[in-house]
Amino acid sequence: MSTASSESVAADPYFQELFADRIGGNKYGKDTEIYKFEKIKRAKRKALADHPDRKLLDFGIGENDSMADSAVREVMRQEIDKTENRGYADNGVGEYKEAAARFMQRNFGVELDPASQINHCIGSKPAYAMLPAVFINPGDVTLMTVPGYPVAGTHTRYYGGDVFKLPLLPENGFLPDLDAVPDDIYRRAKLLVINYPNSPTGRTAPPEFFEKVVRLAKEKQFVVVHDAAHILLTFDGPPRSFLQTPGAMDVGIEVHSMSKGYDMIGWRMGFVAGHPRIVSAFADVKDNSDSGQFIATQKAAAAALDDDSIPQRIREKYRRRMEKLVAVLKDCGFECEMPGGTYFLYTKAPTGTESGETFAKAEDATRHLIEQFGIVTVPWDDAGSYLRFSVTYVAETEADEDALMQETKRRLSDAALVF
Repeated sequence: MSTASSESVAADPYFQELFADRIGGNKYGKDTEIYKFEKIKRAKRKALADHPDRKLLDFGIGENDSMADSAVREVMRQEIDKTENRGYADNGVGEYKEAAARFMQRNFGVELDPASQINHCIGSKPAYAMLPAVFINPGDVTLMTVPGYPVAGTHTRYYGGDVFKLPLLPENGFLPDLDAVPDDIYRRAKLLVINYPNSPTGRTAPPEFFEKVVRLAKEKQFVVVHDAAHILLTFDGPPRSFLQTPGAMDVGIEVHSMSKGYDMIGWRMGFVAGHPRIVSAFADVKDNSDSGQFIATQKAAAAALDDDSIPQRIREKYRRRMEKLVAVLKDCGFECEMPGGTYFLYTKAPTGTESGETFAKAEDATRHLIEQFGIVTVPWDDAGSYLRFSVTYVAETEADEDALMQETKRRLSDAALVF
């Protein structure tokens, strides 16, 4: 190849200077930082290459391991062939909104007008991407808990806003310390995003916490967005909606997902519920962002919402698996207890091994466990060093679960971790 052609291959395209600053500007594509989950994927590939006969014990998967209920799939089969379902759904069909309203009343005693207080979303993730467009101007602040789901914060920055991080610490029961937020931050705050049962800590919020959030929202004048994705995977009592809290409907919304509680991970369905003016504003942004989820999918999801036996079965399955995992990890030296909810177990990362290896952060422990012992976890170093174990591993029967737990215990014992 000639020098001239080599130079043309190496040269940046003209549009390298055109990338928006929000995604890196003219440095886009040149960042050498590797995303956490890409590091995990690379460590998994190395483990498989070095030990092709050793099965990976994958506790890193953050999605349900089962298909949606057969009755829900049957509704989908019927609805997919109906001519009236072929078109754009825009801001949703009445059947799904009405089912969501029934679900909220039946499970939480929350009365909602399906026409004005509920709007569907194509999974909860797009809702968190769109809500900053409703409220954030340059210089405004979104209060976000960390560790946590970053999407609302990412889009806050896209609009020129700032993110103020609220660390979730064990000394605060993994609840944000809202009293520690400086007054100048509160003066700029437009949104508070909270998530209970919390991913990844597994903490549930007591009623008093939600009551305090409502009082603060009215006093400081910000909007509350409650991420309720794991609400149906509550283990320590009845599931609790933020909207059950007196006054909550005056200050915010709650975002629900069909994924965790209904095994509908890939179906991309959820709903936003709460104050009608906020729901309306969300619907306006959404109307300029997508054309709605396939109507047949909405009708199948409505059938799921009307069947409380589905989330009950899913909850009991993950409760059973979580109890087994907690017992195994405790036997192997981890400091952990049954979480209040979610299918995630959040536990302090080991600091090294008896043989003398040291882990400066959770990411180092994760890589060691994957490469040396074929055990996959997800590291969190945002507020201390923690590992996240998920009980969404693939196991067809309870006997398969028990066998996997026995193998996990054997490998962790061999790892000889210190804490």
